[in-house]
Amino acid sequence: MHIVIMGCGRVGSTLAHILEDNGHSVAIIDRDPQAFRRLRSGFRGRRVTGMGFDRDVLEEAGIESAQAYVAVSSGDNSNIISARVARETFGVDNVVARIYDPRRAEVYQRLGIPTVATVRWTADQILRRVLPEGAEPLWRDPTGTVVLAEVTFNPAWIGARVREVESATGARLAFINRMGEALVPKDDTVVQEGDILHVVAAGNEMERVNKVLSGIPVEEN
Repeated sequence: MHIVIMGCGRVGSTLAHILEDNGHSVAIIDRDPQAFRRLRSGFRGRRVTGMGFDRDVLEEAGIESAQAYVAVSSGDNSNIISARVARETFGVDNVVARIYDPRRAEVYQRLGIPTVATVRWTADQILRRVLPEGAEPLWRDPTGTVVLAEVTFNPAWIGARVREVESATGARLAFINRMGEALVPKDDTVVQEGDILHVVAAGNEMERVNKVLSGIPVEEN
């Protein structure tokens, strides 16, 4: 794949190196030529100086043959404008923009541009480390309506089937991490000791889901 990145900061340069190491061709755009110093000496991709929403700059970066476009500059407006140009003008389907203001993420999502709201992501990562118990968000949609969370459970749930967990919590058990491997459960999959459960539920239901799983299963009549 050929991938164009706007923004040669820490995130952009790291992405460029990872993508190149995985065999992809990369072009990276930044308005400050000094930013390219973050690239290793052996970087083989294109370095393009300019604004990522300028058509000539994008064409120099090879946008017409790109399969993906990533906007990770320090400006929300620049990121979203360049992402829209990449998608709407050049027809790049796989586009993502970094957004610092999580309040804007919903608006941009409605424009068809997937976004990574860094403030929310960082907050969730911190919470996963300072709150070892309960439900820890791994992902949420920009509105916070739907959450994917890692949940702990009372040992009394060991031996329960997935359908029983889902019936009791009202949440969907998306996958189980078992002995370091991800498992997509079936209705009759049994919860085992050491399992890490990942559920999908409405954001406003997570407190109740956590409360149910921290208690003892109630037998249905």
